[in-house]
Amino acid sequence: MRNMSKYEAGLRGQMEAEAFLKNNGYTILTRNYRVRTGEIDLIASIDNYIVFVEVKFRMGLNFGSPSESVGSAKQQKITNTALHYIAAKNLESQDFRFDVIEVFQKNGSIFVNHIENAFGA
Repeated sequence: MRNMSKYEAGLRGQMEAEAFLKNNGYTILTRNYRVRTGEIDLIASIDNYIVFVEVKFRMGLNFGSPSESVGSAKQQKITNTALHYIAAKNLESQDFRFDVIEVFQKNGSIFVNHIENAFGA
């Protein structure tokens, strides 16, 4: 099997994460929300929460867990972008949280790890 490009890997990870969320009762509101401050991979809802999801895909775990790449600078970009979304959609009264979904391949199988409340605003 040929190696995936970074774009293809990201798309694969996002598709796996979206399927995982849907299978667990989430409604997908938006994909790849982009504004000047940054991008959010998936925005979903469940119960009374708006969930901003960062998806990280890795072909293996040789270089650590995928979520380790969501450092403070990335968290700040996601937070600023989420604040833009909240204001644009008049969702100030909603509860929200920031999740990370790790998608990784190991021994030919795909694994998904959902980290709820991965970081705060």
